[in-house]
Amino acid sequence: MMPLSMLRAGERGTIRKITGQDDVRQHLAELGFVVDTDVTVVNEIAGNLILQVRDSRIALDKSMATRIMI
Repeated sequence: MMPLSMLRAGERGTIRKITGQDDVRQHLAELGFVVDTDVTVVNEIAGNLILQVRDSRIALDKSMATRIMI
């Protein structure tokens, strides 16, 4: 496993684990980041990631992306 923040634009991974406190994990789950979901990095701008999750594009900063393990 490695953090989502290590993927580059165009790469895809499957979420295996989400770390952090309960409120952080709940917030990410509400955005669509749940275990066994595929996620694709659309773009990376200044360390922040634009991600394709299901039918949505979501921007995450690097600190949040490091909590998602693929």
